[in-house]
Amino acid sequence: MGCVASKAPVTPALDSSGASLDLENSEEFLPPSLLWNRPQLSNYEFGDQSESEESKKRSSAGTSSVSFPLRNLNWCTEGEQVAAGWPAWLSAVAGEAIQGWVPLKADSFEKLEKVMQLEKVSIALARETDTGRIVALKKVRFDNFEPESVRFMAREIQILRKLDHPNIIKLEGVITSRLSCSIYLVFEYMEHDLAGLSSCPGIKFSEAQIKCYMHQLLSGLDQCHSRGIVHRDIKCANLLVNNEGTLKIADFGLANILNPGEKQPLTSRVVTLWYRPPELLLGSTDYDASVDLWSVGCVFAELFLGKPILPGRTEVIILALLHSYLSLEVYKLMNC
Repeated sequence: MGCVASKAPVTPALDSSGASLDLENSEEFLPPSLLWNRPQLSNYEFGDQSESEESKKRSSAGTSSVSFPLRNLNWCTEGEQVAAGWPAWLSAVAGEAIQGWVPLKADSFEKLEKVMQLEKVSIALARETDTGRIVALKKVRFDNFEPESVRFMAREIQILRKLDHPNIIKLEGVITSRLSCSIYLVFEYMEHDLAGLSSCPGIKFSEAQIKCYMHQLLSGLDQCHSRGIVHRDIKCANLLVNNEGTLKIADFGLANILNPGEKQPLTSRVVTLWYRPPELLLGSTDYDASVDLWSVGCVFAELFLGKPILPGRTEVIILALLHSYLSLEVYKLMNC
């Protein structure tokens, strides 16, 4: 199922450097504002990755795992994983996340363009040398192999491996080496995202297209929630679209597994600010998968308007915008 009439008029050209993928020396990058023809996102627009905050809460509660056990199974020892090519530092901390997999080799991919650079994460495009297929690479760097950061990356891998749905981005493998302090997550390549499409001049989504995208988004999200997974960063920039109009939910870096009936220490510093629900704006740490549905509503409105519905720089500004919208609607109802 795809919304074929909504693809962007131009697909970015991919200029190959002709070099094999280098795990450590790939610093040049093309800003996403050039790739998708939209203003580059400011820092306040990204969800706060408060791993340490949740980790401290778990420590004070007497729990040792991040969200669920990340231990090696008895039949799959750390030694076996190292023999298969995994770095010892990764196997020791995230054995269960990589269990049953063999690392992909860096020389199997040809580096193309880097499209986004954050503090410890970058997104790049590469070509698989055997097939010529384009893939997306998410590079994660670990300074001094911090176990806590490795555990949170492992959580993302484990969550992605639990999900198999046409509207959820597919993790195809992991590239690493025993000497590198970085790993690459290998994903299928999607040409666009909803934020880029909606901001392109001349593109105005029809009601049929919006219905199509929302159906795909809710289908993918239903797959997540039915498995106890809450995404915690649904926004247009994380909803990828290919040239056939198929939508896939991406970026599970803030996702978590919520166990019904089990009290879990959570953080309110998740979900990108413009898509953050009121309970998180007010600091709640007791929430469920419904936080994703508020974000879905913000995406729905943005597709109609062509711009975010709550573009505030602070929690207070967004709450004030919400109050003004709700007050106006109450006034209209009272004067019908």
